[in-house]
Amino acid sequence: MSAPLLSPDELEAALRAIGAERYHNLHPFHRALHDGRLKRGQVQAWALNRYYYQASIPAKDATLLARLPTAELRREWRRRLVDHDGDAPGTGGVARWLKLTDGLGLDRAYVESLEGLLPATRFAVDAYVAFVRDRSILEAIASSLTELFSPTIISERVAGMLRHYDFITPETLAYFQPRLTQAPRDSDFALGYVKENARTPEQQQAVLGALKFKCGVLWAMLDELEYAYVNPGRIPPGAFRPDVA
Repeated sequence: MSAPLLSPDELEAALRAIGAERYHNLHPFHRALHDGRLKRGQVQAWALNRYYYQASIPAKDATLLARLPTAELRREWRRRLVDHDGDAPGTGGVARWLKLTDGLGLDRAYVESLEGLLPATRFAVDAYVAFVRDRSILEAIASSLTELFSPTIISERVAGMLRHYDFITPETLAYFQPRLTQAPRDSDFALGYVKENARTPEQQQAVLGALKFKCGVLWAMLDELEYAYVNPGRIPPGAFRPDVA
């Protein structure tokens, strides 16, 4: 059966339902991270692998920026590049993430080399970049809508990690404070764009599929962290090993 045409508000409700079911705040590794049940080396593994995701976001956004048809849309999306890359050396979200890995005791050159990445991290992030590059503009923008749910996870992450880990400081977690305002701003725009431009059942299903895909990317990254560093703890060859870092 073909899907019905949803009203804009019904489409938003369907998107939010996907987040409620599939967002990675529900993942066991995420819960263990926030609840203080991970060892320092496991937190290091999370930060190191997440760096590849953070560092790839500007490249992902640049592929979309090049395809946007109007100056208005390009100006809006360009802000995301500045948020992550900064407007000077040492500024922006990627630089702040490196301060997090620094604070966890990881060698910056090693983090930036990507030598310690888990294979699934690389595959998942590369798949996300390719999705945004190759799919429709509508799907590419919809895939960013995980930001609808990120303020809650950020608040949990900062409070939980500061409470449970004596090797974490507010300075270590400096990446997250700007995201509390950036993510809602960005998701408000993306949600408005999707609600206005997904005008057929096929477009709406593509939008819902894009968000499901992005939730799957984030979930798969945590699945591999769980498998490699928690249970059963099988670290693949070449990946980061906390005991020898």
